[in-house]
Amino acid sequence: MVKIIRRLLNLELPKNRSAFLWGPRKTGKTFFIRNTFSRPGDWIIDLLQTDVFAEYAARPSLLRERFRGQRVIIDEIQKVPALLDEVHWLIENQKASFLLTGSSTRKLRRGHANLLAGRAWRRELGPLSCMEVESFDLERALSAGLLPPHFLSERPEEDLRAYVADYLKEEIAAEGATRNLPAFSEFLRVAALTNAELINYTNVARETGNSLKAVKGYFEVLEDTLLGFRLRPWTRARRRRLIQTEKFYLFDVGVANYLAGRRPVPGSADFGKSFEHYLLLEIMNFCRYRHPDLPVSFWRTASGFEVDFILGEMKAAIEVKAGARVHEGDLRGLKALHEEQSVRHRLVVCQERQPRRLEGIEIVPWREFVERLYAGDFL
Repeated sequence: MVKIIRRLLNLELPKNRSAFLWGPRKTGKTFFIRNTFSRPGDWIIDLLQTDVFAEYAARPSLLRERFRGQRVIIDEIQKVPALLDEVHWLIENQKASFLLTGSSTRKLRRGHANLLAGRAWRRELGPLSCMEVESFDLERALSAGLLPPHFLSERPEEDLRAYVADYLKEEIAAEGATRNLPAFSEFLRVAALTNAELINYTNVARETGNSLKAVKGYFEVLEDTLLGFRLRPWTRARRRRLIQTEKFYLFDVGVANYLAGRRPVPGSADFGKSFEHYLLLEIMNFCRYRHPDLPVSFWRTASGFEVDFILGEMKAAIEVKAGARVHEGDLRGLKALHEEQSVRHRLVVCQERQPRRLEGIEIVPWREFVERLYAGDFL
């Protein structure tokens, strides 16, 4: 039976320290804090409860009036931004300790909310990693995705349908202040189809029937609600002319595949695309939990040479191949990069069963790659 054995996030806070815990909806923030982080005596304010929300939205000062010295956990803080002024006051004057969870920074930033000016640490919780799951099934992960309730579900497609219909299309459209739900829904579909590709706002606008301004705003909404992120290109060229355009990835491989109508059957092009997406999400989780300041980028030349992912300042160059056998032709990008830059580790991550070396490049099974990543082998 598949089960979650632990989350890799370390959220130990020293006494009188506070933190934001950000993460997309359904990544398990509430479950994590209630079952892993909270301790007897903690005061939990769940703003997803309508009566609790109404009470604090009407009178944010209740937080200050009710505070009695215990640690306070406020779930989905972005729903009542005015509470952050009270949090700030209590931290400064009562040495209070808070854990503030949220799934969107958009409302806070646009309302110029008090983000505590460095008085709270920042942590993020992402979708599941294979390191957090017992009996991890790769094919299941690529189709169901790695949001805990979807990955563990007996009917993940129904859960994905509900998530897309009730959350992505309704709530996120509201975040973007758009009443044109069909246009936003079509944008989500096209964004999923172009997941992991160079961002071309003009093409997306044409495909979706939206204006260029609207499309750029929709991408910003996905970033602000933590449902997508940009992957920046490596731009320090020596001899070759490099692509300067960013790529965009959705936050979960299952959500991306559902929106795009893809079925990642082993051996198919959709499987290869999903496999690459999944491995990037593993890398992003590693950054969240172990090295938040580690930059991740990709390398691509104007002539077509490409390496999927670069860790840090050329600490590791990673090419992803979904096949069960890596051939000399799969090394073209890494070889071209090696002629241009000095790279500490050059890797092809794949589905071969045993590691080996080919022309000085490491061929690494995907599960071993993730384990060695967390062991710090590539830094």
